[in-house]
Amino acid sequence: MIYNGVEIEDTYAEAFSMWGSRIVVTADTREWVMTAAASATGFATSVIGCGCEAGVESELDESQTPDGRPGASILIFGVSRSGLESQLISRVGQSIMTCPTTACYNGLDDGEQVDVGGKLKFFGDSYQTSKMLGNRRFWRIPVMDGEFLVEQKFCIKKGVGGGNLLIISKDVKSGLEAAQRAVGAMKKVPGAIMPFPGGVVRSGSKVGSTYRFLSASTNTPYCPTLKRLVKTSLPEEANAVYEIVIDGLDERSVRDAMGRGLLAACSCDILSVTAGNYGGNLGQYKFHLLEILKNM
Repeated sequence: MIYNGVEIEDTYAEAFSMWGSRIVVTADTREWVMTAAASATGFATSVIGCGCEAGVESELDESQTPDGRPGASILIFGVSRSGLESQLISRVGQSIMTCPTTACYNGLDDGEQVDVGGKLKFFGDSYQTSKMLGNRRFWRIPVMDGEFLVEQKFCIKKGVGGGNLLIISKDVKSGLEAAQRAVGAMKKVPGAIMPFPGGVVRSGSKVGSTYRFLSASTNTPYCPTLKRLVKTSLPEEANAVYEIVIDGLDERSVRDAMGRGLLAACSCDILSVTAGNYGGNLGQYKFHLLEILKNM
């Protein structure tokens, strides 16, 4: 299909089930909110090597936070319940509790509960105190600028990981412009994040490798420099490919983000847009590009 002069391949992005959580961090100033958020979502691009995938969902103003201070909503995804719980404890404890003036709250209304603040409380060395607000327990942990307030239980739920778009262009400049526009549009979708740096992936991967000790390796069919060495998926004029990976708290979030990204990418001077899949062997979710575009 040709849309706005861009070829949209009749294919689908293959996504899979993950566990997801939303946490809300607040601080006295916007600067410290975003400092904590950047640290808490650092080194969290792919579960392949990072243990989780995370990103800032949105910035929050004072009317949107539990304590009336500037805030940010963060999404964190893991492949297992226990793995996500461990990541939440580590990232809240090491990146948010350590950041000046912060507090941290559960941001989901439903799902299974895991103990985060109830385990971080021990850092208070027996001087921590708790309080109840309705049916929610919070811990006040003494720190060197006062107290760190953290909710005891955080909700986690089944989400979707691995939604994706592959933007194929004649050069780096046009491809990167399209990818950045797409990410900018996707960021407006609640419940979705693009966990890679700036939301854009240059080192896309495929399952398997010629090296038996590797479970994933560079996506050779989409590497322009390998067009004459491997079975390529690229036309002769293609010299750059950028991937955007999307994680969401539900299917709709991923689908809506992919749709907005498709429209934004197709407003640029690119050759085509496709998606990565493994014949349905990787995950149970299939996001068909043409169906998404038709419903936008």
